Amino acid sequence: MKDSPTTGHNDAGPSHGGTGTDLAAPEGTALENRFANPGLPAHRFRTTDTDPKAARNAERQVSTIFLLSFIGTVVFLVGYFALPIEDDKSLGRLQLSTLVLGLGLGFAIFCIGIGLVHWAKTLMPDHEQVELRHDIRGTDEDRRDATNIILDGVEESGVMRRTVIRNSLIAALGILPIPAVVLFRDLGPLPGTVLRESLWEEGVRLTRDPDGTPIRAADVTFGSVFHVIPEGLAESSHPIEEKAKAAVLLIRIQPEDVKPIESGMINQADWSYGGIYAYSKICTHVGCPVALYEQQTHHLLCPCHQSTFDLTQHCKVIFGPAKRPLPQLPITVDSEGYLVASAGFPVPPGPSYWERGVSE
Repeated sequence: MKDSPTTGHNDAGPSHGGTGTDLAAPEGTALENRFANPGLPAHRFRTTDTDPKAARNAERQVSTIFLLSFIGTVVFLVGYFALPIEDDKSLGRLQLSTLVLGLGLGFAIFCIGIGLVHWAKTLMPDHEQVELRHDIRGTDEDRRDATNIILDGVEESGVMRRTVIRNSLIAALGILPIPAVVLFRDLGPLPGTVLRESLWEEGVRLTRDPDGTPIRAADVTFGSVFHVIPEGLAESSHPIEEKAKAAVLLIRIQPEDVKPIESGMINQADWSYGGIYAYSKICTHVGCPVALYEQQTHHLLCPCHQSTFDLTQHCKVIFGPAKRPLPQLPITVDSEGYLVASAGFPVPPGPSYWERGVSE
């Protein structure tokens, strides 16, 4: 008995989860004829596509949103200059300034985003298109076509003929970068001599951080570590900035544990007092606080990137990305037995920057 050329099982195969290979059968096959291409759905026109009055209303709405963004940026600028925190360092002023700046800038960026979305949804063409795949590198003709598509897109967007939208968007985007420029002002002055100078100078007492209590040499025992700031730091006009340059670690070790100064180095023989050494607390890599001291090895460690400085070799770098030793602060004692600086740092503390000399 011959098998039927077409069985019910075979007919039902594709409709019961046929593979992608089955659906990609060559043209002219029965399988291809079985599934007609549904094509694109009928295009649904928007109100703004058919009603010029609605299009004008949408255009005014987009322009209004962009102008609101402009106002938000103005609010930021007014708040920045009208609520300076340098004159009033209270918590209330800081909170008010942060609120005004955040709301102003956030509202400006939000309105630009909403305006662009509303513009695209209501006024830019939304016709469905089919684009066939092609080689990554097209022919010169294809490349010219791509350029024409971009130019057509500019034309279809209406940016050249909808002058109200275009000009309001230019105004909103033009003023938006100003807050960033203004905020650069808070990064501080250009290096110049500012980074070379600190509150340390001859006769300035070493005091405990943070209470500012002066330190007697007799109070520094072997193996002890003091976090030190210069006397009068709290009274300076910029205490945070000054502390970032003047923070010091004070450590006492046996003088015989310190190796002789290598030839070619600055003469630091008289910069310590009875085995008491003072070194900048600011890592020479990227400025993290060097606050970890291994008493047995006399190593100072930076917790950020593991730069290690050997106190017995005048804080020479023995491991990690830092390239320069920690600057040493020359110290001595005054007539009352308190530790004082005998001079400022010989080189700028902290990480390298472009105005440093080769020897620094």
